[in-house]
Amino acid sequence: MAVSTGLGPFQPGTGAPPPYLAGREEEQSLFRSHFDALRRGQSVPAPILLYGPRGNGKTALLAWAEREAESDDGLEARWLTGSSVPAPEALVRRLRLSSLFDRLSADSISFGGVGVSLRQGEDYPPLEDALEARAKAKPLLILLDEAHTLKPEVGQWLLNAAQIAGRRAPFLLVLAGTPDLRARLSEMEASFWNRAEQLPLGRLDEGAAEEAIRRPLADDGIGVEEEALARIVRETHGYPFFVQLWGRAVWDRVRGAGGGGGAVTMAVVEEAVGEFEIRRNRYYLDRFDELDRQGWLGAAREVALAFRDRERLPHAGFGKAVRRAAAVGDRATELEAAAALEHLGFVWKTRGIPSWEPGIPSLMDYILEHAPPPDEGAARE
Repeated sequence: MAVSTGLGPFQPGTGAPPPYLAGREEEQSLFRSHFDALRRGQSVPAPILLYGPRGNGKTALLAWAEREAESDDGLEARWLTGSSVPAPEALVRRLRLSSLFDRLSADSISFGGVGVSLRQGEDYPPLEDALEARAKAKPLLILLDEAHTLKPEVGQWLLNAAQIAGRRAPFLLVLAGTPDLRARLSEMEASFWNRAEQLPLGRLDEGAAEEAIRRPLADDGIGVEEEALARIVRETHGYPFFVQLWGRAVWDRVRGAGGGGGAVTMAVVEEAVGEFEIRRNRYYLDRFDELDRQGWLGAAREVALAFRDRERLPHAGFGKAVRRAAAVGDRATELEAAAALEHLGFVWKTRGIPSWEPGIPSLMDYILEHAPPPDEGAARE
């Protein structure tokens, strides 16, 4: 049993993989099978697509995938973000085999019959050739976080090149982004992306949320009473960021002050709830201000009203809610509001049917409590 020190096993908001990646077993299994194929030299032309609201662990899963891919020497993983690829040549430059290039004085080299120019000032080779050469030298995985920030022309170019390279060599592209990532990719006119392995990443079920709290505490010599665990899980709504917030709060009470072993009891939970609520409400305020700055607070309020006592909202019901917001002076139109609220993770579609679910149900309660009702009379004037 390894006892943690410093900040403890829970590190909310860092993007680091948690000590136990609960509830992502299917996604982990898919990644492992693809990594095994790459190590055997098999081609993988279809990308993997991760999408979901912020705070559900996309970056943490990518970090786990990077670590898993490089657990032996048979596969190389490269981590990029959408904003780090502002133009096609930027990615080619970042994929150069710099350590090998530095040792060579020749004008060009070839991997698997693909020539890559090294001459100073000369145009970079086509991206599909650079990817193929790199992957034939060593199976290659590219993890592209914040993929929704790709410029359309760069995204189209990258997706097309990745498909070609994935047919020729052991190469895999993984894209992660906000719930509207699929819509963004559709704008890039690379339609084959919809044949990708699509992995929506949402809230954890009750059992997974329990294990995400229990197992790291147990590994640190800390028990947790069932009643206390049930209270914590209920407060998290299965939202992974809140799971980490709660874990940190109770760990601080039991271990963080320098104590030895111990257990998370209802008394500990009552002591920790204040810390959790302060950090949760700061997060809610950030989301509230974001909606307000962008002019979507009224639409968010109407959508939250429509969701009252409902876990899902049919597409028609969502449209009615944003049209009500527009009627009382909000800037919303149905299409604009759907795109904005989905991008912000306030709502999203996840089960292959045209209906919506909340990103965080309790955020809707916060919006209803703090967003002022629209002044319908003033709007009509």
